[in-house]
Amino acid sequence: MKKIGLIASMALLSVASVFAQNRSEQNHAERFEQLGPMLRTPNVYRTASGAPGHMYWQQQANYVINVELDDENQSIKGSEKVTYINNSPDQLTYLWVQLEENQRGADSNTPKVAESSINNRMTLRTLEGIIWANEDFGYKVLEVKDAKGNPLPVTVNQTMMRIDLPTPLKAGDSFTFGVEWSFNITNRVGYIAGRPGYEYFEGDGNYLYTMAEWFPRMAVYSDFEGWQNKQFLGRGEFALVFGNYEVNITVPADHMVGATGVLQNPSQVLSSTELSRWNKAKQTYDAPVVIRTQEEATELEKGKSTEKKTWKFKAENVRDFAWTSSRKFIWDAMAVKQGGKDVMAMSYYGKEANPLWGQYSTRVVAHTIKSYSSHTFDYPYPTAISVEAANGMEYPMICFNYGRPDSDGTYSEAVKNGMIGVIIHEVGHNFFPMIVNSDERQWTWMDEGLNTFMQYMAEQEWDRNFPSRRGPAHKIVPYMRSEKNTLEPIMTNSENIVQFGPNAYAKPATALNILRETVMGRELFDYAFKEYARRWMFKHPTPDDLFRTLEDASAVDLDWFWRGWFYGTEPVDISIENVSWFKLDQRTPAEKAADAKAEADYDETNVSRTANMKDVPETVIEANPATRDFYTTYNPFTVTPADEEAYKNFMASLSPKEKELLNSDMNFYEINFKNVGGLVMPIILEWQYTDGTSEIDRIPAEIWRMNETEVTKVFAKKKEVKQIVLDPLRETADIDESSNYWPRQYQPTRFELFKGSGAARGASTGSNPMKRAKNN
Repeated sequence: MKKIGLIASMALLSVASVFAQNRSEQNHAERFEQLGPMLRTPNVYRTASGAPGHMYWQQQANYVINVELDDENQSIKGSEKVTYINNSPDQLTYLWVQLEENQRGADSNTPKVAESSINNRMTLRTLEGIIWANEDFGYKVLEVKDAKGNPLPVTVNQTMMRIDLPTPLKAGDSFTFGVEWSFNITNRVGYIAGRPGYEYFEGDGNYLYTMAEWFPRMAVYSDFEGWQNKQFLGRGEFALVFGNYEVNITVPADHMVGATGVLQNPSQVLSSTELSRWNKAKQTYDAPVVIRTQEEATELEKGKSTEKKTWKFKAENVRDFAWTSSRKFIWDAMAVKQGGKDVMAMSYYGKEANPLWGQYSTRVVAHTIKSYSSHTFDYPYPTAISVEAANGMEYPMICFNYGRPDSDGTYSEAVKNGMIGVIIHEVGHNFFPMIVNSDERQWTWMDEGLNTFMQYMAEQEWDRNFPSRRGPAHKIVPYMRSEKNTLEPIMTNSENIVQFGPNAYAKPATALNILRETVMGRELFDYAFKEYARRWMFKHPTPDDLFRTLEDASAVDLDWFWRGWFYGTEPVDISIENVSWFKLDQRTPAEKAADAKAEADYDETNVSRTANMKDVPETVIEANPATRDFYTTYNPFTVTPADEEAYKNFMASLSPKEKELLNSDMNFYEINFKNVGGLVMPIILEWQYTDGTSEIDRIPAEIWRMNETEVTKVFAKKKEVKQIVLDPLRETADIDESSNYWPRQYQPTRFELFKGSGAARGASTGSNPMKRAKNN
């Protein structure tokens, strides 16, 4: 502990301030510079506030589609009429159409650009993937005609098709054309895998189809990019146009179909019993109503109808359309009150998914709608569907999810929580990007990252102890510790990311959670985030619009945060380098003299002096008076009347406030912090006092603005400190917590003694207590 005088302590603070202003330029770089030139220039379409401009526009594409499923050959054929409305101020001479199914074609670039190698042990599936190019699951037939039936000139480039217009399409005009196509459906769980496809169930000989990316879809033409015609390689997902859909789906008569939109002919495709249950479900809010039971679905699995039914659906203001079909389906539904209307939450699943899905799926759908709506806007669509399909993928009003119990109906807690988490995630995608319609092919994080952040909040609202994988700051630490050559900024194109999940999902979700909890606070963040969602619902936002809106609606300058978390790869690693403890000098002259004498005596105490008291009987000074002077008898520790008078005058000169401060017995802790990682963040300190109490101080990140590598700050505390902890609630993603303590705390790294289990390589070690309990 050090003691300083009142005047000296104030002087130290002043010197520190001057010193900080004279740091070298290497310590004052770009971390707090405004993004300015890095963002697009505001214009009449997108304002500097992050809101749509007064001349904002977007295109529209309306579809009428007829499609038929061939359950014997696992293929579809379809035709569509597309009416494209040019709301832009530009004249268009051609249109771009997306053909994502060609990504699975024989000439696809996807397998060509994928790295591959031969190992000592190769699976059949791996080898099949290498020879993928010999397969062809792309569009087999592709005819494009105008509204009068005249062929239109087209150019197909991989997953993009250009339609050359007979005459330029002027601003405000529309153009109608038709397309016919067919293709073989891929095995969703096979070597090509992917989002859409079928799953074959050998036990009963039936198929479950999840049809997505199944029809030619209009590409986006926008004010900020023109045509978004980047090729689809499989990872960067979709940029799509809003429109209205009328879709007629012809399937075997014993199939159950779920789809985007609202079923238009339930009395024609449902049995009278199913129709009655469906009408009951529309009036039931507390629990799902089973419309087609497991027993009924199991009975249908035994035979295959040769007849056909056509299911008719309509959907308004959606960016895509997906559907599912199988005779295996159990179907349940319930109503959810949301925004002054009823939304139908529904699930479709085979018997293999029970009992897990029957208990949880539709309830989780309903919860997700409520949770997301509370943080953004009221869910605007009439339905929300979850389909058990052995993988996870999202589309407007319908999504495909996983989470299948073991064959005996038991399941591990990990399987249950995984199912709940993926349903929340995929249903949540209705908000981002199905409604807040960002460009997934360019910025995966704008939908996956924002949605993962929302998923974390919904999971915690579902179960306070839910084991969320992404969201809390400390869970991103392993990724932030990664080797630099495996890291890219969040603002990286989807196809160029090495660690895709951590980069596009986890890191942006973590960043938003840190904004909400630590940088902005919940009240400011929630208002600003909701403002972004409302501004851009049913529109096409960019990252600039998000960044600007969150600042505009909160009055918090976040440019340093976007630079560090979204444009950089530096980690958070702040260290407590040194702590000095000071107290104000309250001693009287006599007390100071006594302390000084004690310190002097202590300083003079050493082994030689002690030995000399015996070995040197008499010194020269002691033996010879001629060697003595004033200082021989002078006592520097004597308190003189002048000293007493000076002290008395000093005390009399103090104001009441200064006396209160002097007598307060305050403790001053000077802490030196070092920014080891590079990513500037707020400094959060927990003070643990000797009396057992504690408190937390929060210092904004702007403390680093004059020196981005090292700062010193003095904290005044009434109580004596026992322990100081940096980032006590683990809210900044600090990658080295060992330097977050004063005094330092050292924890042993433990190793475990065990006997080898002899488990096969790759075998699951997850536990299933439910199975053990059932077998006991």
